[in-house]
Amino acid sequence: MDASTILQLGYPSGKAVGLALRAYDAALAQGTPEADALDDLAGVLAAPEDFADDPLYGALAAALIAAQRRDAESAGGYDLGSAAPYRVWGAQAIEAGALDQMKRAVRLPVAVKGALMPDAHQGYGLPIGGVLATDNSVIPYAVGVDIACRMRMTIFNASPQILDQRRERFRTVLEEQTVFSAGGEWNPPRQHEVLDDPAWDEHPAARRFRDVAWRQLGTSGSGNHFVEFGALTVHAAIDSPLGRIPPGTYLALLSHSGSRRFGYEMAEHYTKVAMSLRAALPKDFRHLAWLGLDEEAGAEYWAAMTLAGRYASANHAVIHRQIVDALRIPVLGGIENHHNFAWKEVVDGQEVIVHRKGATPAGKDVLGVIPGSMSAPGFIVRGLGNPDSLSSAAHGAGRRMSRKEAFSRFDWEGVTRALTAQGVELISGGLDEAPDAYKDIRQVMADQADLVVALAEFQPRLVKMDPAGRPRYGGGGGRKGKKKGRRRR
Repeated sequence: MDASTILQLGYPSGKAVGLALRAYDAALAQGTPEADALDDLAGVLAAPEDFADDPLYGALAAALIAAQRRDAESAGGYDLGSAAPYRVWGAQAIEAGALDQMKRAVRLPVAVKGALMPDAHQGYGLPIGGVLATDNSVIPYAVGVDIACRMRMTIFNASPQILDQRRERFRTVLEEQTVFSAGGEWNPPRQHEVLDDPAWDEHPAARRFRDVAWRQLGTSGSGNHFVEFGALTVHAAIDSPLGRIPPGTYLALLSHSGSRRFGYEMAEHYTKVAMSLRAALPKDFRHLAWLGLDEEAGAEYWAAMTLAGRYASANHAVIHRQIVDALRIPVLGGIENHHNFAWKEVVDGQEVIVHRKGATPAGKDVLGVIPGSMSAPGFIVRGLGNPDSLSSAAHGAGRRMSRKEAFSRFDWEGVTRALTAQGVELISGGLDEAPDAYKDIRQVMADQADLVVALAEFQPRLVKMDPAGRPRYGGGGGRKGKKKGRRRR
C-alpha cells in the first residue's frame, strides 16, 4: 500500500493521504484483512461524519470534514461542504478520476444518496457506472448524452449451432438489416408507432428533431454500440415478457444502442440550460448542473427524456423486427432494459429521482442484460433489490483504458488472432473496442454478487459494430449519413 493507492480510492492529495496510510497500517496491525481495510477507507471517504468518533479513523475523518468545509467556502453560494452517503463496489479496479467524480456528485445540495458500480470509469459530470438519487431535480449529464441507451435480447427457438451451419446467411442479415455510425440513417426510413407520439409536436425542443429521429429509427451508433448473434446458456428458467425460457442453450440476438441524435441534442441543449441556471457552481461542478422538476426547463427535460426512452425502445424493436423477419426463426422470448435514464423512485421513504448513468436497474426480481465485450460473455440477471446500490448494478464490463490508449496499445493482427481463438467473428468494429480495453466481466459480476443473480450466460459469436473502425466485409444495408463528430458518453 502506498500513496498512489490511496489517491486511486479518490482521496484528495495532502494531509488526508498520510492519515489514510497510517489508519490502514493500524487496521492491519489489529488483524483486519487488507480488503476490509480498503473498504473501511472507502467508507470513511464516503461519509466521514460517521467515523468522527472512531478510534482508528477519527483523525482521518476530521481531516476530510475540514477539507469539505474549505471547499464549501469557495462554492459560489452553494453548500457543497457536506456529502450524501454512497457506497462503491469493486473500488480497487476503478480509476481515481471516476471515484473523484462520484465524491463530487454526492456533495451537490440536491444529492440524497449515491452508489458506484464495479464497471465504473470516468465520464462527464457523474461517472459512467454512477447512480445518484436527488431531491426533486434532474441532472442531464447524470443521465448522459445517449439518453435511454439500452440493451435488448431476442432468444430464438433454435440451437446456436445454426450459426456455423448457415454462417454466410447470418452475416448477410446483419449487414443488410443494420446501420451504424453517429450519422447513420435508413433510406427509406422505417416505421413505428412511436413516431405518432404527440410529444414530437408539443415539445418545444423535440419537434425540431422528429425527422432525423425518423430517419435514424432502427439504427445503431458508433463506439461501443453493437448488434450480435451468440449462444445463450440458460441455467434457470426465465419468465421473459415475451415468453418463458426453459433451461438450455439457444441462439440469441443482442443489441446495444440508444436514442441516437435526438437524445444527444436534448442532452446538450438542457445541459446548457442547467449550466446557465446554476452559473454560480464552481468549474469542476458545472457538468453536474441540475434542473428542478418544478422549473419549466426541468419539466421540459423530463418530457424529452421520457420521449427519448420510448424512442430508444422503438429503435431496438425495429432492429430486432427486421432481423427476425429476415431469418424467419421462431422466437421464444426477449428482455430489454435502459441504462442511461432517470426514474422517480422511493428511497428510504422519500420520493427521489434516481439517475443511472451506465447502470442497470436491479430492483427485486427485475430482469436485465449485462454485456461483456465483443468476446467476453454477457449475462441475463435478476435483481436483488439491494437498497445500498439504489437497486442498481453494472451495465457491462466497463473500460479499463481510454480509447486513445487502446488505439496505441493494440493492433488488428493481435486482436483478430485472439477473437478467432475464442470463436468470435468480428464483421466490423473499432480497435478501441478491443476486448482487452475492458475489465474482466467475471470479476465485475463477482464484485456485485449482492446486487444481481445471473440466470443465463451469453457468448458472442458473430459481431457487428461501426464499420468506420475496420470493416472486414462490404455492405451495410441503409444509407450511411455523414458521420457527425461528437463526444461519447
